[in-house]
Amino acid sequence: MVAKKNLCVLILAAGKGTRMKSPLPKPLHPVCGLPIIAHILQAAQALNPAAIGLVVGHEAQKMEEAVKEGLPQWGVTAPLVFVEQTDLSGSGSAVKAALPLLKRFEDVMVLNGDTPLVEAQTLEQMYSAFQDNEAGAMLLAVSVPEPSGYGRVVRAGDGTFEKIVEHSDADEKTLLIHEINSGMYIFKFAHLDKALQALTPQGPKHEYYLTDTLSYIKSQKHPVLVYGSEDYEQALGVNSKFQLSQAELIMRGRVARRLMDEGVTIPNPQAVFIDAQAQIGADSFICPGCYICGKTVIGKNCMLEGNVFIKDSTIGDNVILKMGTYIEDSSVEEECQLGPYAHLRPQSVLKKGAKVGNFSEIKKSVIGEGSKVNHLSYIGDTEMGACVNVGAGTITCNYDGKNKHKTVIGDHVFIGSNVNFVAPVTVENYAKIGAGSTITKLVPQESLAIARSRQVVLEKKGIKHD
Repeated sequence: MVAKKNLCVLILAAGKGTRMKSPLPKPLHPVCGLPIIAHILQAAQALNPAAIGLVVGHEAQKMEEAVKEGLPQWGVTAPLVFVEQTDLSGSGSAVKAALPLLKRFEDVMVLNGDTPLVEAQTLEQMYSAFQDNEAGAMLLAVSVPEPSGYGRVVRAGDGTFEKIVEHSDADEKTLLIHEINSGMYIFKFAHLDKALQALTPQGPKHEYYLTDTLSYIKSQKHPVLVYGSEDYEQALGVNSKFQLSQAELIMRGRVARRLMDEGVTIPNPQAVFIDAQAQIGADSFICPGCYICGKTVIGKNCMLEGNVFIKDSTIGDNVILKMGTYIEDSSVEEECQLGPYAHLRPQSVLKKGAKVGNFSEIKKSVIGEGSKVNHLSYIGDTEMGACVNVGAGTITCNYDGKNKHKTVIGDHVFIGSNVNFVAPVTVENYAKIGAGSTITKLVPQESLAIARSRQVVLEKKGIKHD
């Protein structure tokens, strides 16, 4: 897409968000695995503007630090300029604070920092309509079932834009209007600049309303147009934890629908939790109760049974994840099988065809191709070769109280049940370890190691039994 050299997108994210009842700035609350502001930045970047401005105010430093840290993870690479609003007296003041940035551009798109559901396609269509109609200003309006709390779009007798009336200032007749202002606009900067200078304080809080600029621009005989969208959900703002949950529900529905359109089977979309950045291959089957979080990538033809949790991990094709499996920051190659109730902790790798079974835990280890850790085992800081059989209850004792140590297990090793490996220790190819052994030294290739106390039976004497 060709860069829009004359366009700057300005995102207003300076408010306190008092109804969230949280010290965390409102734009940083997560929706579908990403902060609210990340979704808006992604939509803005999709327009390919010359620059994006982000107005911060409440907890400005925290906001700026969080956004800068998150940009690479969110895939946002567009030029971003932070603007601090020191006078928190309304949306008009917020845009005024950004004038040194905006004056370099011909067109300005203004977005709210609490509308994570807005889609790039809608913004692109709106901008095209703005250009085609040579408007002085344009607002995005939607009709909602419950308009309480939103500014109403008042139209003239011929259906054209007349004004916007904030909910707190509306009379009974205006409150009956269901067409609301989304808080998203496009302006010709020259008209916006003059309109901002003409603003006066309004309402009980004596705020400067950005919406009043539209009436001013119209009074100067410049066209002010309304761009209507049938998808009212895109305009829904997040001002409370309840509205946050509603946005989460809507976005998760979108994600599930997209994945199903791509060939993923999800029998009960309302009962799964799939983050916006997750990718899943065709013919994979996702059962209820699954959490697929972060930048997880799942291959084709995988089966995820109920209550599987995956975060920031890569799952290959034809993998079976049984009930209750938990995977974090790990890699599972094709044709592996995990669970039920297996646990992969960060930096674990399962090679092709490996199996990790009931209540087994893998931590920062490589499980070789075709190897099996099937029952009640802990494998930590281990490099395991191919075709290893690990008996039930095997433990790698990797921590000496101060440092972690490595266990190396070669190819085709057979490990009996209830074996302890006291790291650092190496077991070479084709070795066998007897059940119940505690291994503290090198086990050579093709040898049998048995390290356990000799059984002693002491019979009781002098006791008679009837």
